[in-house]
Amino acid sequence: MIKSMTGFGRGEYTDGKRNIIVEIRAVNHRYSDITIKMPRRYSFAEDKIKNTVKDIARRGKIEVSVMVENITEDDTRIKLNTMVARQYYDNLNELKNEFNLVGEVTLQFLSGLPDVMKAIPDVEDEEEILKCLELSTKMAAEKLDEMRIAEGSKLAEDLIKRGEIIRGMLTTIEERSPKVVEVYAEKLKNRIKELIGNNAAVSEDRILLEAAVFADKCSITEEIVRLDSHIIQLKTIITNSNQPDGKKLDFLIQEMNREANTIGSKANDMKITNIMLEIKSEIEKIREQVQNIE
Repeated sequence: MIKSMTGFGRGEYTDGKRNIIVEIRAVNHRYSDITIKMPRRYSFAEDKIKNTVKDIARRGKIEVSVMVENITEDDTRIKLNTMVARQYYDNLNELKNEFNLVGEVTLQFLSGLPDVMKAIPDVEDEEEILKCLELSTKMAAEKLDEMRIAEGSKLAEDLIKRGEIIRGMLTTIEERSPKVVEVYAEKLKNRIKELIGNNAAVSEDRILLEAAVFADKCSITEEIVRLDSHIIQLKTIITNSNQPDGKKLDFLIQEMNREANTIGSKANDMKITNIMLEIKSEIEKIREQVQNIE
């Protein structure tokens, strides 16, 4: 199955100490580009989170947001910095003596000064937090994958449908192609008669030779066969895909476009040219859709 590169997934896990929420957003990108936004205290888990996401989403621009809400009070401790407190105390008393001020440096005032007492995260068990982060990330990645698969299924239906439309138009061109030479031969004969008059004999062999040369120059049989083969291959890749095939499909669309351009330039027939414009329009729509495929 093919997958879209766009999607969203959310995972939430609670271990009794903390509530972890992971959200993953993915959009189109030529390569795999994963960025993670998370509290710095958990940065040791970044590689683990990236690898968990890569196991499911192997291509696309992916943004992972990690939010950790502590639901107990034993994850922080208050640290007293006595050296900072002493410097505050000494400096304040020096100011008091210097300017003959009244009042005392109280405990309440001193404890409220910056950096005297600070709440800091308690040391956590990295293995425990890694497990929690991995579980919530995996949940989010699986939700993301479900959305990408659902969108990929819709893309597959649309691509196959457009491929069949192109094949139908190619059949019309194939039926029209032999008539182009007949029309050219008739126009050539009429043109010669206009130039030399009806009384002069026109060599049928000469006209047939010119028509044969023209037929060789404007033959589009090979291009039709190759374009049809590309469309069949497109359907095969889409229906049998079990890995990221977006780049392969992108290359295939380039080849389809190349054949379409050659048919349009060689056909030398207004009806075929008009059909080719419609085919190129369908190929462009396919190309745009393929940009969304992983």
